Amino acid sequence: MSVSKFTIKDYNQIRRAYALLEDEARRRCRNEKELSVVHKAFSFANAAHRHVRRRSGEPYILHPIEVARIVVHDIGLGYKSISAALLHDVVEDTDYTVDDLRNLFGDKIAALVDGLTKMKNVLDNEDRKGGIAQSESLQAENFKRILLTLGDDVRVVLIKLADRLHNCRTIEFMPEHKRDKILSETMFVFIPLAHRLGLYGVKSEMENIWLRYKEPDAYREISQRISRGIAERDQMIDAFIAPIEGALKRSDISFSIKKRIKTPYSVWFKMKTKSIPFEQIYDLYAVRIIFNPSAEDPDVERREAYIIYAIVTGLYKAQPGRNRDWIRSPKSNGYEALHCTLMSHAGIWIEVQIRSKRMDDIAEKGIAAHWAYKRDGYISENDSQMDKWLAKVQEILVSEDVGALELLDIIHRDLVSSEIMVFTPKGEQKSIQNGATVLDFAYLIHTDIGNRAIAAKVNQKLVPLSQVLRAGDQVEIIAAGNGQPKREWLQFLQTRHARGVVIDYFRSRRTEFVESGRSTYGERLRVTGLPDDRETLQRFLDALQLRDPDEFFFRVGLGIIGPEEFRSVTGENRLAEGRRFVVADCCNPIPGDPVVGFRSEDGTVVVHKKSCHIAESLASKYGTRVVIPEWTAPEAEFPVRISLRGIDRKGLLNEISHFISLTLGINMREIRMGSKEDIFEGYIELLVRDKKNLEAMIRGLRHIDGIQDVVRTDI
Repeated sequence: MSVSKFTIKDYNQIRRAYALLEDEARRRCRNEKELSVVHKAFSFANAAHRHVRRRSGEPYILHPIEVARIVVHDIGLGYKSISAALLHDVVEDTDYTVDDLRNLFGDKIAALVDGLTKMKNVLDNEDRKGGIAQSESLQAENFKRILLTLGDDVRVVLIKLADRLHNCRTIEFMPEHKRDKILSETMFVFIPLAHRLGLYGVKSEMENIWLRYKEPDAYREISQRISRGIAERDQMIDAFIAPIEGALKRSDISFSIKKRIKTPYSVWFKMKTKSIPFEQIYDLYAVRIIFNPSAEDPDVERREAYIIYAIVTGLYKAQPGRNRDWIRSPKSNGYEALHCTLMSHAGIWIEVQIRSKRMDDIAEKGIAAHWAYKRDGYISENDSQMDKWLAKVQEILVSEDVGALELLDIIHRDLVSSEIMVFTPKGEQKSIQNGATVLDFAYLIHTDIGNRAIAAKVNQKLVPLSQVLRAGDQVEIIAAGNGQPKREWLQFLQTRHARGVVIDYFRSRRTEFVESGRSTYGERLRVTGLPDDRETLQRFLDALQLRDPDEFFFRVGLGIIGPEEFRSVTGENRLAEGRRFVVADCCNPIPGDPVVGFRSEDGTVVVHKKSCHIAESLASKYGTRVVIPEWTAPEAEFPVRISLRGIDRKGLLNEISHFISLTLGINMREIRMGSKEDIFEGYIELLVRDKKNLEAMIRGLRHIDGIQDVVRTDI
């Protein structure tokens, strides 16, 4: 921030910005009295921030105005939240106190501002006194404080999400290292939090900003291809919609239809996770049908949604396996809808989403709309999903045996994990984390059943406890009278509750496992050639976010920290003797990739891709260690993997290897190819000098007859 006198241009800009906010607030406020509080908050904040500017040079007051607009327009909150958003930086950045605000605006608005101020003290300001360890601890503790407000007043978190979204919108004015820290925090905590609270618009915009700065080339290319596709296919989408509109009108259904295009981030994410090119993103387009039920009754609403589904699937052929019923089994963020993917007459797949007006409000405005409908007395059997999740988060947060850094990982896993519905032998529906096992389900039913479990029946078939559950499974646990937990269970248990119960069971033998872990640790150090000294141990404690060495040895002895975790700490690929850079083997960046560095205590910088999920986790917790490396390595070669797919023919593999090794002079480390019914697919691992070297090779391979897809994939 800086201070310089405002000009007439500045005052005009402030006036225009507030006029837009006032229009939004007028539609949301229930009367002139509520609107007058918003006016008062603006006048107070405007005077408090007079002549103060942001990094961009704009008047600072524009930031709280824009945050307030997000609060009312994107989230749908009322006058107290709008006022708190306008005032949210006053206590932090001026001489006014929370008591001053309480005297002027009342207890609730003052409490909201107080909560936001406490968050900002650490999250947005790097620690300048206590060094790295203190700063990291404070950063994690602050995230805990953010999440604790979920159980107190969720509006604090919602306003903070609005604040973070506007900071992301103006992130270009930040220094690059600060930008990476903010974007990583955003991806690790705020985006999943927006998703869990049902704020689709906020989540999507944050994701796209993240991609624009973390993978700028991919963002630019995907955005351009989407734009070209819209121009080419807009008429096709209209032609697809026309018969649906006609059929719904003939059925006397009150509705509206919206067109939607996948966001650049969602396209990029699907390309990355599925290892497919842009051309294979078949659900690029979506049509949303929003209907007004003939009566405010959950049964009527549900029945009419299925009627619309029957109408549209009668007009177009549905893609098998792509139907999603989020009405019968809503998501944990309260999302309800029917999804199906239909083949248009023009030959393109189009996703159709069917929602009632209530479902659409909750999908777009999330928890604010959810509670508004509850307040108005419209409650369906699905409305408890959001409340159950909030209660579960609160239970985790008050746990005294979980450190702040570990808690941040636990919450992150919970935020990003989806849930499935399974059934007890009596047909009772249970919600459980996607990827959970039969044993996780046993512990969900009761701790004693989990402890004594020996096997299970899934859909009447005998299965082991490690069996991963699928949506719709019916599960019966087989327990022994004298059964007890086993160490190997920790290798496949997925839910925090189940793992916690098993770990606690073995704490009675803590001394035994500490000694066993100390011995195992020493053996692994000898294999890797690392010294068994205090510095090495501290390296492991830092990487695994532990403070107590005995707890580390206990987890090694128990098998929680195994060879994979050791490799993640010790298995980095050093570039060359004398260099101060280390290439992270979790993402294997090469020169030319957007990269971020993390400085270790010995001065070594570990280089990751900016989009690496490990880098996101590190930057969200160790923001003070983020550096932007000037990374050049002209004589080094780096491992990459490319995946290929196409139509097989005689001599194709020879042509591929000849082009790579002889024409381009690139070293190949491994080739794995398979062919079935004249279709080949596989991958090649190579050593390349930089990204340009890799891209030239990919372009050349695409010109070889028979090759259809060539994409870079993770090793």
